[in-house]
Amino acid sequence: MTTTLPTLSARRSALFLDFDGTLADLASRPDAVQVPDDLPPLLDALHQRLDGALAIVTGRARDDLRRWLPAQRWPGAFEHGAVRVAGDGRLRLADTPELQALADLAQDFVSRHHGLVLERKQTSLSLHYRLNPALGPACLDLLTQALNGRDDLQLMHGKAVVEVKSAQVGKGYAIAAFMSEAPFAGRRPCFAGDDVTDEDGFAAVHALQGETIKVGDGPTRAQHRCANPQALRAWLRHALETCT
Repeated sequence: MTTTLPTLSARRSALFLDFDGTLADLASRPDAVQVPDDLPPLLDALHQRLDGALAIVTGRARDDLRRWLPAQRWPGAFEHGAVRVAGDGRLRLADTPELQALADLAQDFVSRHHGLVLERKQTSLSLHYRLNPALGPACLDLLTQALNGRDDLQLMHGKAVVEVKSAQVGKGYAIAAFMSEAPFAGRRPCFAGDDVTDEDGFAAVHALQGETIKVGDGPTRAQHRCANPQALRAWLRHALETCT
């Protein structure tokens, strides 16, 4: 692994970016994220420079992300790819799993424990415990037991969060789908992410002979690493200036 970050080509690169912990610093609650004012126009400029081959790939809900990236006009994969806006602007939706019983169980657990936040999305849910880290094992155990026998669902344990999503979607699948379509097809992918939920995206990019960036510490299969979202944003600004 190297701390030297890759160089982008305006005509040959496709750029995929996670949001929380990658573009934006992690916050105590999912609704408390702070985004620098220059980030949306920076991404907009990169989207234009790459002839549209830039996409956000995140576990966030699409409507949720619009709060921080209001100028968003670029493609994106949301809820780990279950909701995807393709390069042509068309919306692609995966089948929605039945989550109501699981959500009710999680909400009851949240109501009885201080510092937990349940985030319910269109096709998935997330149980956040950053405000009470000691409850992490209990959150994981609760959802692990609840998913017993549910082959249609997948449990993911990220940074102070336990997530449940459809087993049929993932960031790797989403990136592969983008790379089969214009304007991404024929380009070399580059994906930046910070969490274990990004590792299948890294694997998909490696299979396509692309480059990957891990933001922050922790084990990873990524080829490059940068220290934090601030460093990643500095790289994006440099890429915009040097991308030809």
